[in-house]
Amino acid sequence: MNNTASVLVLVFLTITFIMSAHDKLFHWNDNMAWMKPHFEKTILKNYVPQAVGVLVFFELIAGISCVVGIIELYINGGRMFGFYGAVFSCISLLMMLFGQRLAKDFDGARTIAIYFVIAILGVFWLS
Repeated sequence: MNNTASVLVLVFLTITFIMSAHDKLFHWNDNMAWMKPHFEKTILKNYVPQAVGVLVFFELIAGISCVVGIIELYINGGRMFGFYGAVFSCISLLMMLFGQRLAKDFDGARTIAIYFVIAILGVFWLS
């Protein structure tokens, strides 16, 4: 199979974003209890629930597109859905990076950068 690396990246991104969105949706109150104080000294302080809602939306698009992209690669070798899944993964990670930098959580931002490298590899391989 010629697409092994692409499939592995898409599986990684699927797990990352589906689980992240699931956690935010099904543990909303716990997440808000952590995030509101985390962002209280930023421009997002009054918009944390809305910002998280937008992030969840992008995470779901990323994760679902990655799943469809894996199927598409296996069925006909197509790369469109996987490419867009990787792009939406990058957009989601950039939103998270922006938030972590605003909150001056540099360790959190560093962790996001590691995920971004994998996502950008997916964009490259699937383009």
